[in-house]
Amino acid sequence: MIKEIYTAALGILPEQTKLEVVANNLANANSIGFKREGVFEREVIEAKYNLVKNLGNAETKDLPIGTYTDFSVGKFEYTDNPLDIAIDYPNSFFQLEDDEGNQYLSRAGNFQLSKDGFIIARDGKYLLGNQGRLNVLRELIINSSTIEGNIAANIKITERGEVFVNQALIDKINIIRVEQPNSLEKINGIYFKPTNETQMEGLPYDLVLLRQGWVENSNVDVIREMVDLIELQRLFDLGTKVIQTNDSTLEQSIRIGRFI
Repeated sequence: MIKEIYTAALGILPEQTKLEVVANNLANANSIGFKREGVFEREVIEAKYNLVKNLGNAETKDLPIGTYTDFSVGKFEYTDNPLDIAIDYPNSFFQLEDDEGNQYLSRAGNFQLSKDGFIIARDGKYLLGNQGRLNVLRELIINSSTIEGNIAANIKITERGEVFVNQALIDKINIIRVEQPNSLEKINGIYFKPTNETQMEGLPYDLVLLRQGWVENSNVDVIREMVDLIELQRLFDLGTKVIQTNDSTLEQSIRIGRFI
């Protein structure tokens, strides 16, 4: 009876993980550049072996489930914003850097200008070019209202990634191609970092294809995620009922055993 409870609990834990993954996908369905997460059955753990090994405790350190990131390209949306950029090439990323010098890869191309003229992500990370952090004003510092009013409209980004301001070439955006994207370390659904297993290189000039004034939306299919959520909820409820039924039976057996 304890074995049945343990088996049901071990079955619920993966379903709970799936629920959390699907819920997170739905929460980020409108996040630009977000890459949905999926789940897969990694291996089947024999309940009897774990029952003896763990004395009835569900083994949460080795669940028979794993997660992966779906790096398929999301739908492009036209915004007419000169600081919105979409990469029209799979498995390729913008290269960004935070204030501490840590570098990240991302497909989110909804950029803006900082007060000192750097092209930055919405959370402040710097977009990198061949010469480092991209600054359309060089060393000239002006206030943000002047930047937005007079500079942003004059920024031209070619399909090959060259950045022009008032027809003057400033730099070229770094576009990084990753051989196996699933080797990347996921920071969140938008930012990733290379690992020791990651093979990456600068995307060759003739393959770079950027779309200025466009963004790549999340690759989350809301209808698909909602169907998965409903199915998982039903499975979770079923497993819970199995545990409750066995627990009630066990309680009655203990009560009867006291009088024998």
